[in-house]
Amino acid sequence: MTPLWIKNPLGIFTANDLGAGGGLVVSDGKILELVPSGGQPSLPCSVFDASAHVVLPGLINTHHHFYQTLTRAWGPVANAPLFPWLQNLYPVWARLTPRSLELAVQVALAELLLSGCTTAADHHYLFPDGMEDAIDIEVGAVRSMGMRATLTRGSMTLGEDDGGLPPRTTVQSPEVILADSERLIREYHETGDGAVVQIALAPCSPFSVTKEIMAESAAMAERFDVRLHTHLAETIDEEDFCQSMFGLRTVDYLESVGWLGPRTWLGHGIHFNDDEIARLGAAGTAVAHCPTSNMRLASGTARVLELEAAGVPVGLGVDGSASNDASNMILEARQALYLQRLRYGASVPVERALGWATRGSAAVLGRSDIGQLAPGLQADLAMFKLDSLRFSGSHDPVAALLLCGADRADRVMVGGAWRVVDGAIPGLDVAGLIAEHSAAARKLVAG
Repeated sequence: MTPLWIKNPLGIFTANDLGAGGGLVVSDGKILELVPSGGQPSLPCSVFDASAHVVLPGLINTHHHFYQTLTRAWGPVANAPLFPWLQNLYPVWARLTPRSLELAVQVALAELLLSGCTTAADHHYLFPDGMEDAIDIEVGAVRSMGMRATLTRGSMTLGEDDGGLPPRTTVQSPEVILADSERLIREYHETGDGAVVQIALAPCSPFSVTKEIMAESAAMAERFDVRLHTHLAETIDEEDFCQSMFGLRTVDYLESVGWLGPRTWLGHGIHFNDDEIARLGAAGTAVAHCPTSNMRLASGTARVLELEAAGVPVGLGVDGSASNDASNMILEARQALYLQRLRYGASVPVERALGWATRGSAAVLGRSDIGQLAPGLQADLAMFKLDSLRFSGSHDPVAALLLCGADRADRVMVGGAWRVVDGAIPGLDVAGLIAEHSAAARKLVAG
């Protein structure tokens, strides 16, 4: 195929020190070369005029719960912190069906894609009766949408009657969890550059799983060389739970079950002390920062700059769409910028927040083939126009994306293929999807 020159963008952010003022060349699904300002490609190319676009690496979402698009802005939990929020929602989520999950995943992926996201990690831990193929359903939706995903086989084993939070109807036995985890790894996990679907193991949280399933999941992840994911240090309530149930603080708990290492990434990671941050950095354990969810549930503010200074890889996650309540990665980068400026001052650069959403998130997921614009990497791109009213009068195109509040990409490319064109997903009946998804959401809540 003839290489494609994405020519002379209005602005470009490469997530590294490489210059590409003249754009970039895409060939065979990868970035062939970066073109300096005023330069020309080294080979004959077809041309896409990007003079109206700001070009970014495809945004990468490191923590989500796709199924939660069915319970957005639900009145009974609109003003609740994490534990009461969960306790009210668990019985609703227990009524999940295969079709309602499929619709929820389609909505989450479409929303992410339209926001410039090309790779997403989902943490699915609900497997009530009839939902044994939940991850298989997600795989189908990801492939249909043409995105990349790390799909985590979550689990809950510690029910209410054992001192945990979730109801008994939502927990599974360790034997069932481990057997299905191995099946999913063998069937779907891809390795190497350009992987479309990867599988990780993800016991839900300290208050919903036993130490045994944590340790057994770590052993399996080591055996199959896959990643590990869980919620940790999200709230003070969780810290108190760990002390009460296990006699340990969260990072001590993590270490006790064999999780303190470089294959692990943690959702939220808010309530760490200085010593714990240093230990996480020394271990190479990563954190998915979820600013909107953390503000929505009043969970706290992650110490992102200190985590990075200690060597902790940090990326961004939109979290579940019942605690955000959206699936928009470019807006999440804006929230991250502002929340971290509130903690550290106005000198936190726009580019640093964009770096968390791209290169940082790629590192969190253990990937070196995405998250930057550089020769040899995957041609995953997000392209935004600045022609709407909110951008009028803006001067720095890259800064304008966050400071003026970009919320929708005009073009998105995944592996060299256009997945968003003129602000729409080709072939997707959005109105029909909304109608069916909304009906499923009403039915789920009504019971």
